[in-house]
Amino acid sequence: MSLLTRWGADLDPDAILPEHPRPQLARDSHLNLNGRWEYAITGAEEEPETYDGAILVPFSPESPLSGVDRQLLPGQTLWYRRTLPAPDGFPPAGDAPVRVLLHFGAVDQTCRVLVNGTEVGGHTGGYLPFTCDITDALHDGENTLTVAVRDDSDTGHHARGKQKLKRGGIWYTAQSGIWQSVWAECVPAVHVERLTLTPYLGEGCVEVTVHAEAAGEARVEILTAGAAVARAVVPVGQPVRVPIPDARPWSPEDPFLYDVTVELGADRVRSYVGMRSFSVGPDENGVPRLLLNGRPYFHAGILDQGYWSDGMYTAPSDEAMIHDIAEMKRLGFTMLRKHIKIEPLRWYYHCDRLGMLVWQDMVNGGGDYHPLVITAPVLTPLRLSDRRHRWFGRADAQGRARFRTELRDTVEHLRNVVSLAVWVPFNEGWGQFDAARIAAEVAELDPTRTVDHASGWHDQGGGDLKSLHVYFRRFRVPRRRRGDRRVLVLSEYGGYNLRVDGHAFNDKDFGYRRYGSAEQLGEAFSRLHTEQIVPAIRRGLSATVYTQLSDVEDELNGLLTYDREMLKLPAELVRSVNALLRLE
Repeated sequence: MSLLTRWGADLDPDAILPEHPRPQLARDSHLNLNGRWEYAITGAEEEPETYDGAILVPFSPESPLSGVDRQLLPGQTLWYRRTLPAPDGFPPAGDAPVRVLLHFGAVDQTCRVLVNGTEVGGHTGGYLPFTCDITDALHDGENTLTVAVRDDSDTGHHARGKQKLKRGGIWYTAQSGIWQSVWAECVPAVHVERLTLTPYLGEGCVEVTVHAEAAGEARVEILTAGAAVARAVVPVGQPVRVPIPDARPWSPEDPFLYDVTVELGADRVRSYVGMRSFSVGPDENGVPRLLLNGRPYFHAGILDQGYWSDGMYTAPSDEAMIHDIAEMKRLGFTMLRKHIKIEPLRWYYHCDRLGMLVWQDMVNGGGDYHPLVITAPVLTPLRLSDRRHRWFGRADAQGRARFRTELRDTVEHLRNVVSLAVWVPFNEGWGQFDAARIAAEVAELDPTRTVDHASGWHDQGGGDLKSLHVYFRRFRVPRRRRGDRRVLVLSEYGGYNLRVDGHAFNDKDFGYRRYGSAEQLGEAFSRLHTEQIVPAIRRGLSATVYTQLSDVEDELNGLLTYDREMLKLPAELVRSVNALLRLE
């Protein structure tokens, strides 16, 4: 039985996620290629003569909304095919030379892209975007776009998150193929490829870097309510600090964003920036705290896995993405920990404009995880050195190198996200290795944010946070080791279960503590916070991440059901509890 969300039930196959996929580098037009494609699953790498049927892109073939409901297995090839339309005005008329770019938000896991039988590009890694210049492969009339995908899932070392071919418990149905928007755009031969916008609130300026292949100068405007507050001419490839008079700080309480426009020759792009700073420092009592805009700020967070009952990795609509963020904000949360997944850029845009802090997990990979490493620390104080690569499923040097590459790419991909406060390289030992050194690399790549080097256990003493997961015992503030000035955070806790009949994925019930009614759950939720969490704040606790935003497959420990139809606790109860999670 498919468990549809309201947005999945109302899905229009001819208008799937039509919004511009890249709000921080947008042009006036784009050609959305979501919708009906042909698909085939074969055991060979040669394109099939006939296709199996239709698939709705960008939903993976394993998801109900794709219309396919088939699992791609290691060794198989998933084929996509569709015609590439050329509507009036695309490419735009004129004498200036243009390039046609084909963008993929994410394809899991390795793919080749062909236009009219000519290979135009490809990509490895299931969570990051890539672009193909298809100009030279196009011809007059109808063009054919083909994508060939292979996915080792959890049988290889590539990043896979919580996907598992043998799903169950905390591991979810493996998905494959195209799972974020596909779109095309025409750009001038000389065009903006990337923008880096780094706010320096204390100095009242934004550092702007315009990235392009050719040398030149770009004109930058920073605006509010349509009026320019700053202008600058920026040499391509060089960072330039642009003063912002009386800069208005961004915060969850006042998520103010400045509009940005950049012109490079005939190219014009739109973006935005928020003025904020993230750091670590002592409060008035000398306790290490997370700082927002120079002041201690408590991060009251919730674990957000980003799974949907009908679209799996893919939200069925923009409105669905907005719903989760806005609902958690309504309940009094100020932070979402995006757990082991990289979302489409529109998700981060909505966090930016709605005012929701983000902790961003990197996506884990590696070989099989040793049960002792990833489960024993739940109940024991076991802490292992992550230089024992084999114990952590990281014996493969190529896999470790691949993780480092994708970590750097992730930082660059999300660098401009205003709301992103914390990077989380590793979680609970899954594919962890050399975490202290990795944390130092992340800090060097991005000194404007803080780093939680090992969320949960196997603490290597690195990063900015001492990060604990507590599910099966009372939470107590640990004694601080001499010289450790890291901020104390409870980065996972709770996980209380309640089944809501008619809104569950199956008859399984995985969780950490089960309750039979909303009343019992509410009493336990309140007691947990008033007796354990609130007193700990005075003793140094600076952030919390409750498990979790919604049910996911077997897990029934969400505040929302998997289909997002039911909130399991009264909203006022959750708001009143979250109101206690603050620094005085």
